[in-house]
Amino acid sequence: MRREIFKSWSSNLGKDMEVAAYGDWGFALLLFPTAAADFLEYERFLLIDSIKPHIESGKCRVFSINSINNESWLNHWMSPQDKALRHQQFNHYVADEVVPFIYGACQGPVPIISAGASLGALHAANNFFRRPDLFDGVIAMSGCYDLKDYTKGYYDENCYFNSPVDYLPNWHDEEILNTLRSKRHVYIVTGQGAYESPGASRQISEILHAKGIPHELDLWGSDMDHDWPTWRRMLPHFLESRF
Repeated sequence: MRREIFKSWSSNLGKDMEVAAYGDWGFALLLFPTAAADFLEYERFLLIDSIKPHIESGKCRVFSINSINNESWLNHWMSPQDKALRHQQFNHYVADEVVPFIYGACQGPVPIISAGASLGALHAANNFFRRPDLFDGVIAMSGCYDLKDYTKGYYDENCYFNSPVDYLPNWHDEEILNTLRSKRHVYIVTGQGAYESPGASRQISEILHAKGIPHELDLWGSDMDHDWPTWRRMLPHFLESRF
């Protein structure tokens, strides 16, 4: 399996950002790290190994990016306004820099599926819902889709437009909604074991259903905890059975 590390200056974030790329062919699977982790987290916790057969077979080429969560919602020294702004800057980094990078690496536009676990699930889903023109689907594992769970009471326009449970019910832009309705790879999946919040997945599923956005809500058992063994089973399952 080919593995490459890339580093480039991000004009949106004002810092160097790394990307780990695995494989050669297939649709692009873009991984968002959990919590304050980095671009190699999914490799360290063996999730890359768990999907290695799909990478080596050419089903997908995986791109794992850095998070800036420790420069936004997980940084207790920043003002709430700056945290919200940094989150928005990260969205611009993904759309304006990561997506073109993936196209360049793949020698042309390819379908991009966003994916992530825990806080990475929020980023993966949020980027997909906001930019369905760029993303072809999402695999969101063990996520919470209410940004207010991270803002400690702060709320502004940047928070609103990054909190899917808030902005999705109020969206009436038929062009965006119809684009979302055309997608066929929207998976909201969670365990029901320790530290999981299946109610969060049910909540976003109900909103998607009300908006007529096709998706699959998959609630795994009470033995599936909010932890890496769960995600190492979930992601290979969806890659094998849905793509």
